[in-house]
Amino acid sequence: MQDSIKSVLSGDFHVRKFLMFAITALLTVIVWNLPAHFFGIEGLTVVQQRVIAIFVMAILLWITEAIPAWATSITIIFVMLFCVSDSSFSYFQGTEDQYGKMLDHVGVMACFADPTIILFLGGFVLAIAATKSGLDVLMARTLIKPFGERSERVLLGFLLITGIFSMFISNTATAAMMLTFLTPVFKALPASGKGRIALTMAIPVGANLGGMGTPIGTPPNVFALKYLNDPAGLNLGISFPEWMMVMVPLVLVLLIIAWRVILHFFPFTQKTIQLEINGHVSHNWRTIVVAVTFILTIFLWVKGKDWFGVNANTVAMLPIAVFAFTGVINAKDLQEIDWSVIWMVAGGFALGNAMNETGLAENAIKSIPFASWNPFVILIIACIICFVLSNFISNTATAALLVPILAVVCKGMGGALGAIGGTSTVLIGIAIAASAAMCLPISTPPNAIAFSTGLVKQNEMLKVGIVTGVVTLVLGIGSLIIMGKLGVL
Repeated sequence: MQDSIKSVLSGDFHVRKFLMFAITALLTVIVWNLPAHFFGIEGLTVVQQRVIAIFVMAILLWITEAIPAWATSITIIFVMLFCVSDSSFSYFQGTEDQYGKMLDHVGVMACFADPTIILFLGGFVLAIAATKSGLDVLMARTLIKPFGERSERVLLGFLLITGIFSMFISNTATAAMMLTFLTPVFKALPASGKGRIALTMAIPVGANLGGMGTPIGTPPNVFALKYLNDPAGLNLGISFPEWMMVMVPLVLVLLIIAWRVILHFFPFTQKTIQLEINGHVSHNWRTIVVAVTFILTIFLWVKGKDWFGVNANTVAMLPIAVFAFTGVINAKDLQEIDWSVIWMVAGGFALGNAMNETGLAENAIKSIPFASWNPFVILIIACIICFVLSNFISNTATAALLVPILAVVCKGMGGALGAIGGTSTVLIGIAIAASAAMCLPISTPPNAIAFSTGLVKQNEMLKVGIVTGVVTLVLGIGSLIIMGKLGVL
């Protein structure tokens, strides 16, 4: 009986997916073929209209999840190459006077090797090497000791350590690792108490908040930094340490607030916890190589530009090269990299590239009076939209949709954004809003991992997620406005 019910539900699920895909295809074709004057953008070319259609397709596929999010990014790049690039089918090509400027196909393909993606890959490789050598276990064991055995302090310790790890290691990998460390702790806590819920909730909250601390902490950060530093766009030149200077203190404050929020909803009945973090640590030269490379990479990310003239993207090649050369990482280990996230990021970059290279962004700026809009309203609405969407779809997909649009808006508003601290406030605000979305099990992978333990109910996650998320939005945006006005960002 259960099998037949599952079969029916599965069938309905696939039917819904097919319908969503069919509706997306239909709407994309309609937008592709609408009269140009319908869009109200002066000087809109055929190629630019195709880019709008591709953007509509991306929005619908990412929101409906008719196909996997990473598959949507691949589809975006495929359609661009075959329909709007200078290497597309001849049927879609024409003179620039006829169709407008076609995309350079080399530029579209270069999205896969964008310097910002190399930065992200460097973070992935560091995480794999740390896990493989057991350095992550050693660090967790060492960092948790100062918090003692009092239950409330142990909770704070797990929040802070998870947050710190998530600044440099995938928040999904961090959540999985930290929950493993909690397994023996749960045995020492009463099953009827709320301590297990508190500790379980600390992991996704710490991972989600911690990811905001560095440019590589989470994909939305990568999107924001890419458009803020794009030489052909905003060209603000925000460095790794400048990001951390603003975001790390904010993350630490938010983690402490989250600690009190979790304790408020789930107080401990047992005052002390006997804590043991078990795990295999390899005591050999490879562990030393990983530790030294880890420290050197972080040091160069923070000081490399100022002291040696090496930017963060270039530094990301250091761990990749060292671990490959020494054999710390092999071909099999590279399979552990979350390539689906890399594809998603590349697809988002391709969307932004298409808007700029075809001249669509410039035409939109000229046609829409962004400069007359209230910057506070734009900031608040954009962050709320991002927060709501990120609770239901991938925060990477949300950032991929919103950041390119807002980069255009910010460019069009020019000096008007001074009232809210500048362009960086808007784009980094989107990254914060995406990380603040942690209300549901489906909101982020760390939430899903915590929920899968069976120790946290959806309504319990919702309570902590809403309170922590709203506080994060308020403090995060407020901090960005202040720092922007002080000229720090």
